[in-house]
Amino acid sequence: MIKRMLKSYDYSLIFAVFLLCGFGLVMVYSSSMITAVTRYGQNSSYFFDRQLMFLALGTVIFLCAALFPYKAFANQKFQKFLLLISVVALFGLFVVGHVAGNAQSWFRVSNYGIQPGEFVKLTVILYLSSVYAKKQSYIDNLGAGIAPPAIITLFICALVAAQPDVGTAFIIALIALCIILCSGFSGKTLLKLVLLAGIVLVLVSPLIYFNWDSILTEGRMKRFESYQNPFKDAGDSGFQVVNSYLAIGSGGLFGLGLGESVQKYGYLPETHTDFIMAIIAEELGIFGVLFVVLLLSFIVLKGFYIARKCDDPFGSLLAIGISSMIAIQSFVNLGGISGLIPLTGVTLPFISYGGSSLILLMASAGILVNISMFNEYFDRFKRKQPVNTTKTKENQYKKSINF
Repeated sequence: MIKRMLKSYDYSLIFAVFLLCGFGLVMVYSSSMITAVTRYGQNSSYFFDRQLMFLALGTVIFLCAALFPYKAFANQKFQKFLLLISVVALFGLFVVGHVAGNAQSWFRVSNYGIQPGEFVKLTVILYLSSVYAKKQSYIDNLGAGIAPPAIITLFICALVAAQPDVGTAFIIALIALCIILCSGFSGKTLLKLVLLAGIVLVLVSPLIYFNWDSILTEGRMKRFESYQNPFKDAGDSGFQVVNSYLAIGSGGLFGLGLGESVQKYGYLPETHTDFIMAIIAEELGIFGVLFVVLLLSFIVLKGFYIARKCDDPFGSLLAIGISSMIAIQSFVNLGGISGLIPLTGVTLPFISYGGSSLILLMASAGILVNISMFNEYFDRFKRKQPVNTTKTKENQYKKSINF
């Protein structure tokens, strides 16, 4: 049985994940070596060493998630525990949270920061996938089927946005929307949801109007202004985007060479986190950018393919949620540095420096690999067993792993 399970793992997906992580490790060193010395007073490999440690921990978590049956995450008590921990952590940020990047979204432990908002993404994915999988028989009932989990998710998004971390809240909301839209309700229910959303928008519009100045602060307005025309105020609100353009444009087809970036010498901020793709474009050119984009696309498309093949509603929705998270976060990061959308301060999956983000992504990728493995395992099982005994043995095995 173990031998058959090992054969069922999707090694192309595993290879793509670790290839991205390895490439990201190289680029974290290249993009942060100047910042580490000049801004933080550390040695040039400071961020590389930390990212390597995060990757080692993430690898252990990835292996555990890849080996542990994903169906166990659907346990109702486990779901309630995760939600409780997430809500307590988000409330705790308002009391003892550490401010970084104008947001009180970190817990500071010695020299390390933990960002609960990152792990809340996976909590929401697990929760919504489990709940909507169990509600399949009455998913078209708005009051009992779709609405309650959506309201809980909106509450969590509000807590994240209040830090304020609008970028993370926006991503969580979009991930939830993807899972809800794929939960299996009918077109008629979709029309009801659109109508309900319109009514809610009308009801809250006075609240938005009277709190417009606190919602769209001066800093956020500057991001919109720099998005529309970054060169209008290139020394202030458009500084990051303009220098990102310079980095991307100077790379050309083949780049200036690994380690040869000019923008990382204090011109472009956050080169190892939000703007790491700009440094990749500058040093490795369009081919470096395509390498990252194609690998990310492969992981996302593979995830949706796994969801399509999975017969289990929970596994299917879980794969959709994880794939959507990687796709949305990649789009928001790449769209921000290229001026396609306003900047939101979101890292590039598997590439950017960040312990919370990398550990979350490795755990998510491990779960995705596990779903794929069980899909392939049962396909192989069915092909090798006589028709009259396949279903019985399959049910016996599912029962043995708490399916």
